[in-house]
Amino acid sequence: MSFASITTEEKRRVLGEFTEVKAEFASRGWFAGTGGNLSMRIGSYSQDDFFFAVTASGKDKTRSTPEDFLFVDQDGKPCEATTLKPSAETSLHREIYRLTGAGAIFHIHSVFNNIVSEWFWDRRAVPIEGVELIKAFNIWEEDARIDVPILTNYADVPRIVPEITERLDPRVPGLLIRKHGICAWGKDAFEAKKHLEAFEFLFEYVYRLELLKNRA
Repeated sequence: MSFASITTEEKRRVLGEFTEVKAEFASRGWFAGTGGNLSMRIGSYSQDDFFFAVTASGKDKTRSTPEDFLFVDQDGKPCEATTLKPSAETSLHREIYRLTGAGAIFHIHSVFNNIVSEWFWDRRAVPIEGVELIKAFNIWEEDARIDVPILTNYADVPRIVPEITERLDPRVPGLLIRKHGICAWGKDAFEAKKHLEAFEFLFEYVYRLELLKNRA
């Protein structure tokens, strides 16, 4: 597949969805200090051949401009002539797409996901058990338990990629980076957003539960 074969209409549809999601997440305060990034796959897919739109590096995500996003290939290289640079975490998105075939990946920073990633760093995963919202991940067992993997927060972001390959759990559509943020994904933007919201609810639940335990 070539990028030239992707229609203008498809590109506009993806960018339109991006704009809506970005505005909603910005209203929740999930892009503090230009942090966080979004991506959405476009066109057909194979593990070694795919394209996706990704947020441009260093942009104020509380604003909407024509330079918010750019299209890149499976190597993270721009598909069109541009002065924009892909997000610093583009290599993480590439690996998640390669391993999962997801349709969208959303990465945000929050106080709750940062705190729980540090609290449970020694076990390299955040344990969550018996909470109703685990069903958001299509896990329906009674009193289900999941462990959300926590990855090392390397300043050289590509160094995180091998940990994604090693630690990704097919049942759990998310990965935490220690004292950094959550990457959540789904088959499309709707599902990725649902998963991200569920993770953030669950992280706040874990945070408040741990505080209650410590006071007992």
